[in-house]
Parts: sequence; structure tokens; C-alpha cells
Amino acid sequence: MVYSLAYRRPRHVDSHRTSIASEKPSVGVSTLDSQDSSINFGIPDALSFDRIIDGGTCPPCTTRNFMDYLVYIEHAAENLQFFLWYKDYTKRFDNLPETERNLAPVWTVEQAEAELLALKDNPAPMKTVSAETAAIFKGTDFAVPKSTVVEVGKGNPFNTPPATPNEGRDSIGQSECGWSDTTSTLKSSSKTSHQKKAAGAFDAADVKLQPFTIQPFREEISRIISVYVADGAPRQLNLSSKERAALLHALAVTTHPSAFRQVIHTVEWSLRHQAHQNFIRWTICNGNRPRVIFARCLGVGGIVGGILAAVLITLSGAGRGWRVLSAIGFMIGVATLIAAWKGMCVVLHGMHHRHLRPWELFAEADDASFTIEMKKGSFDSLGSSNSYEDEPWVAKYDKRNLLRKILDREVWIQEPALRQIQDTIFVQAILASVVITAISVGIFIALPKGGFY
Repeated sequence: MVYSLAYRRPRHVDSHRTSIASEKPSVGVSTLDSQDSSINFGIPDALSFDRIIDGGTCPPCTTRNFMDYLVYIEHAAENLQFFLWYKDYTKRFDNLPETERNLAPVWTVEQAEAELLALKDNPAPMKTVSAETAAIFKGTDFAVPKSTVVEVGKGNPFNTPPATPNEGRDSIGQSECGWSDTTSTLKSSSKTSHQKKAAGAFDAADVKLQPFTIQPFREEISRIISVYVADGAPRQLNLSSKERAALLHALAVTTHPSAFRQVIHTVEWSLRHQAHQNFIRWTICNGNRPRVIFARCLGVGGIVGGILAAVLITLSGAGRGWRVLSAIGFMIGVATLIAAWKGMCVVLHGMHHRHLRPWELFAEADDASFTIEMKKGSFDSLGSSNSYEDEPWVAKYDKRNLLRKILDREVWIQEPALRQIQDTIFVQAILASVVITAISVGIFIALPKGGFY
């Protein structure tokens, strides 16, 4: 069973912020109700964003696959990580006793709009710079006002600098914790580090944070600010300065989930109308890049072979009926090329197989440790950055030669809706090849024979 023959793959959506902001409705408009059919064209209901997030799909269209795509291909997994955390946070907040929920008042839409209006009328203050930096730009177009210059005391050159952030743990400076055989010091230092980063974010937004320690999840909110909101955060969300300042103003008052209303609206819109479409478009491709390029070359070769066969037979003294043999090259070449141009290999499709992704190829070697690392990595809402350059599979895959990449291991596609999309594209390729072949062979048959040999 296939979809309509007029089916088209989801269009690729640019990840640039302006392209998303131009289509995003206001906060008061429901994300689901505002969906435009043209935006979601090419995505069946079985592969909708909600079904993927709720776990109603099979590989390679699961939430795990969606996260892998955002980490390794689109390099923008922070939106999904923050969205999953927010869903879980909302559930946990709603399950609190009423007495605890009342400690964090609701941040209303009127308050949010008033905050945004105030930020528009009163922009954030200019950041201060050191005297050394001001001296460098003195006399240039980038010179800074004297009012923003501050004197920074020179530290002891023999002091050990703070540790550099890495992939496995939070940034912990030498001044924040000492060496200890227990983990209590490390946890306390990590907590202090997140609190300092959150306090720095509030100061940068000119927000006076009151010590609302009795509000539920205040410590977790500080960690979220240090991971997703603060400037230079390991998973910093793509927010405008006004959105970031408005969020910090709201979080300074309450830890209620409604404080994230504006931000979660931006994040969810980006996921639904940009990341989700690109993910489905990418998932339709059943072969890796070397295999798809190889299939395209085979398609071009088949077309060239069909043309050469038709030309040679036409120039010979053979009858016109023999020229129909060139249709074999035309048919195979055109169908292969059209399918490959949409990211599909017809050989893999014949078995409903797909290539394993590079990060999946080496998972079976140490499946237990791989599963643990994946759990601690991209699905850890409060983890470190999403960099993957140090993962073992990167070096291993680079060492594979071109032939091995073309003939990588395959796995059966479990998702029925994805197989149905691929069947539709294959049928479209076959029908297009029949039409093009008929026209091409008809032209050669109409030509008089050459009789040169």
C-alpha cells in the first residue's frame, strides 16, 4: 500500500532563527491548532511529532533516533532535551502537595507581556569591560565608553587556573573544591558551581534574585539556568536577549512551570516545524552518503549506457525494433537515479533494509557500556554539552575504507509508515522512468537507420 502518487517528502526547513520567527504565532495561539497543512506536508499522522515523543513509533523513528539525529546531524539537541525536561518537570510539579505548589505562584500571561514591554522600553544595561580591553580598542570604531570600564585586579600568576570544562563532568575550579576521596565534596562543588552560574545570569539580566529557598525545585531551576539559559551555557538555547531576560525575571519570582511559557513555546515550535520535518526527511534515506552517491553514479551510468546502445543500434543497419533494447538501460538508470536523488537505494529498498548509522555500527561491541553512556549523555537533561567528537565510534568510522562504507551492515526497517513512504517514492521513480524511457526510445525509433555497419 502506498500514499498518493503526488506525495512529496517534507521540505527541508532552514534552522536560521529568522525563518522560524517569521512563521511562529503568538504565545496565546495553540501550537497544535496553528499547524499549517503546507508546513506538515509529507508527514503522515503515524509519524507525527506527538507520536514520536510519546513512544508510539518503531525504529528508526523513535525518540532515541530523533535525539541521535539532533545530536549528530543537526547539532541542535538542546531544544529536545529542554522540552523533555519541561514535560517531566510539569508532571512532577503537578504531583506536589497543594501546600508546596502554592509557594510558587503562577506566572500569568499578563505578567509576561508586561515584562516584555518593560524590557522593550528599558533595554538591558551595557556590559562592563576591563581596562586592558578598553585600551586595545582605544581610538578605533569599537572604542567603549569610559563608564563601562572597570579595573580588574591582577591575580597571582602562580595560582592554578580553574579546570577546563570537559565532556564527562561539570566545570569545577580549583578554588571551588579540593581533592577528596569522597563524592560529597564533588557534589557540593557542583551545586555551588550551578548556583554561581545562575546568579551570574541573573546579574547579567539586571535581575535581583531573592533567596526563595522554600519554593519547590529552586535548586533544580538554578541548574537549568546554568545549563540552558546563561550565556556560554553548555546547552544554551537559541533565545533572543529579550526572551532570556524575560525568563530570568519570571524565574526570579517563581518556580512554577508557567514561568517557562514563552521559552517553551519557542522551543516547541522549533521542534515541531523545523527539527521534526528535517528528521523525517532524513529518516526516509535508507542508505548512508557513500551508498547514495554510489547509487546516483549507477543511475547515471545506466542512462549513459542506454543512450550509447540506442545510438550504436541507430547508426547500424539493424531494424528499428532492436532499438527497444536501449530501454533496459534507460529504465534502470532513470529509476535508480530518481530514487537515489531522494536518498534511497533501490537495492536496500527491495529488502526494506537501511544502513546502520555510524554511531550504531559499533554499539554491539560493548552494548552495556554504550547504553549507559547514551543514558547519561543526550538524555540527561542536566548533562554537559552535546559534543561527540571524543566518542569512540568517530575514530573507528573514519578508519573504514570507502568500499566498507558502501557495504555497511543493514537492518530491517520496523516502522510501517516509513516503509509506506519509501514504497511510494519507489513507485514514483518507476512511473517516471517508464515515461522518460518511452519518450527517449520513441525518439530513437523515429530516426532513420544509419547503415554505417
